[in-house]
Amino acid sequence: MIETSEFTTIAAGLGWEAWLTAALSVGSLILLASTRLPPHSVMFFALTVLITTGVLPANEALAGFSNSGLITVAALFIVAAGMRDTGAIDLLIQRLLGRPTSLRSALARLCVPVSLCSAFMNNTPIVATMVPGIAAWARRLDVAPSKLMIPLSYASILGGTLTLLGTSTNLVVNGQYARLTDAGELSLLFLLPVALPAAVIGLAAMIAFFPRMLPARGGTQAFGDLREFTMEVRVAPAGPLVGKTVTAAGLRNLGRVYLAEIERDGAVISAVPSEETLQAGDILVFAGDTRALADLLRTEGLLPTEGGDAAGRILGQRGERRLVEAVVSPSCAAVGATIRDFRFRDRYGAVVLAVARSGARVAGNLGAIRLQAGDCLLLEARPAFVTRQRFGRDFLLINDLETLSPDHNRAWPALAILITMVAAALVGITPMLGAALAAALAMVVTGCCSLDQAEKSLDLGVLVTIACAFALGTALDTTGLAALIAQSIIALGGDRPWLLLAAVYTAVSLLTELITNNAAALLMLPIVLSLSATVQLPAEPFVAAVMMAASASFATPLGYQTNLMVMGPGGYRFSDFLRVGVAMNLVIGASTVMAIWAAWL
Repeated sequence: MIETSEFTTIAAGLGWEAWLTAALSVGSLILLASTRLPPHSVMFFALTVLITTGVLPANEALAGFSNSGLITVAALFIVAAGMRDTGAIDLLIQRLLGRPTSLRSALARLCVPVSLCSAFMNNTPIVATMVPGIAAWARRLDVAPSKLMIPLSYASILGGTLTLLGTSTNLVVNGQYARLTDAGELSLLFLLPVALPAAVIGLAAMIAFFPRMLPARGGTQAFGDLREFTMEVRVAPAGPLVGKTVTAAGLRNLGRVYLAEIERDGAVISAVPSEETLQAGDILVFAGDTRALADLLRTEGLLPTEGGDAAGRILGQRGERRLVEAVVSPSCAAVGATIRDFRFRDRYGAVVLAVARSGARVAGNLGAIRLQAGDCLLLEARPAFVTRQRFGRDFLLINDLETLSPDHNRAWPALAILITMVAAALVGITPMLGAALAAALAMVVTGCCSLDQAEKSLDLGVLVTIACAFALGTALDTTGLAALIAQSIIALGGDRPWLLLAAVYTAVSLLTELITNNAAALLMLPIVLSLSATVQLPAEPFVAAVMMAASASFATPLGYQTNLMVMGPGGYRFSDFLRVGVAMNLVIGASTVMAIWAAWL
């Protein structure tokens, strides 16, 4: 056990560089946890201070931008874009979902394939691709989307821990570990002995307990009164519906959409009876959730009405406008501002029709609503908005009702490229960096992903945050501050390695719930390396604890991006994540520490 006098001696030996680094680290954590400043802006400021004050020479401070882990993450963004744009993910998932007879079997069919896919692809694009499909699947099963959306996010998180390809956190920690230790990169399946038991236990817990623990709410009904969301369609003059009754035309008992009224020759027929006969040119006014309204337009004999104001006819000129549900990202410039003052339509070229927050419509004047991260917006927008924001950072598109059809002819080539990449890295033909770069190039060359889409798929905010976090982690190591923190943890754990592991896991887990998971992992890595050297234990178990704790974030919607993405579609409240997420954190944390103990110590 380390005495107080020893701590005093170690602290006294630190120079001003260490204390400046400590101030930057604590200040960055406070800013990230308590403000809406973008993480990359905060971390770039810390990088600038480290260089200008001479704490780190420029070559060391900027080394993160050339780190192999960072470049691998960038390449995988392109691979993920190819898988998404060809519909390869849909091809894999849709064949495995089927039509289960119970909620537990539905969770099993959902969680297992999502976890397996997330093991070899970044989990964020998988969830983004799956959300609309899972919402439609829930409607077919007559299951509340809230019963499936959190499991979708959690399954992708657990699957992402199985290999170093599953999350950006694993990749960047692997790259930084190789640089700091000169021990070479970790194997692709380095985490599997630890992550597989934790994933199995976590998935089993979700299937067993989540049907009762999760609320029964419908994300597709998040906008409250369905009468506020109406759409007008016209009966085609020479179409097959002319002369049929409402029931015979199949327009009664549609589930999540209903026929509210008929406009005919200037008159309005409300409370439309089932025996009403449709006539050529009738304007049918439907109300319902957005997906059901979009499905209605595929009915033969119904045509969208022409023209109309943006706030009146939601899908007026269908060739030029589309209906989109989007979640406000924490990095959106509109967060904290009202829709009117921010001039939302002028800035984004989209009209806000309604705002849903925590599963409920926000009451009051629409223009006076002050937007928050996680708000779900119902927008009327032109195709250019969808194209820009799909690769932007302001919104997480969750339900585009007129997305471009994926090129399914290239789905199998994209899948073959992914499998080849994983196999090449797994058997050691090439390092993960080489395999990822080759796969990204193959996606572009084969047309699975256009060059423009590849460029737009690169998430610069994430990449800059990671690169700058490398510099802060290096400063913690070179100034001796990491050693001091490590000694503090040793003082708590003493000669009990399992307690040291638990302390490391807890520290990283708490940081991840407050700041970005990549930043939390990179800040803690030099600390645990110093800790393992001091207690003369192998570094690998502590590195595994950092990777798992930074990736397995369940307790808050802001702790991991996939949690935020499912918040609106599932109609969740913050308390819903706490109810199931805290328990998941404890279960996965205990499973991880025990698995690490069994595998290494």
